[in-house]
Amino acid sequence: MKTPSKTVAAKPRAKTRRPAPKRAAPAARKSSNLPRALPIVEAALADMKAVDVRVIDVRGLSDVADYMVVASGTSDRHLRSVADRVVQMAKAAGQRPLGVEGQQQGEWVLVDLPDVMVHIMLPRTRELYQLEQLWDAPRKEPVAAPRPVKRRRPAATLS
Repeated sequence: MKTPSKTVAAKPRAKTRRPAPKRAAPAARKSSNLPRALPIVEAALADMKAVDVRVIDVRGLSDVADYMVVASGTSDRHLRSVADRVVQMAKAAGQRPLGVEGQQQGEWVLVDLPDVMVHIMLPRTRELYQLEQLWDAPRKEPVAAPRPVKRRRPAATLS
């Protein structure tokens, strides 16, 4: 004859709270007020041997970006490679690109990073659009329009 086994009621497990994952503190900007992406872009362009690199400060002219970088490549394949390297190095540094345009066409590739807009063009395209002259134009104070002169009507004569 078998003896009945005792059944023990299972104790409810206490719910343990998992600690919230620690988030990385935002990286402090350098004291020079340069965006974090600008040195990354310059290093990527130098690494891939981009030609005629220009950095233009557009902080007072545009709300879209603080700096615009214009560079040339030697061929459409070189343009795509340079753009890929810029994106790769930016991602590695924690700066996700907001967008990349023009890789399929190959004459002008635009990489939009936070605070930095990178234009990589063929020399003939760069000469055609002349972005440097557009954004690097001397900044003049706006001239106030002259006030219109009010002319008096001649007095009506009674004849």
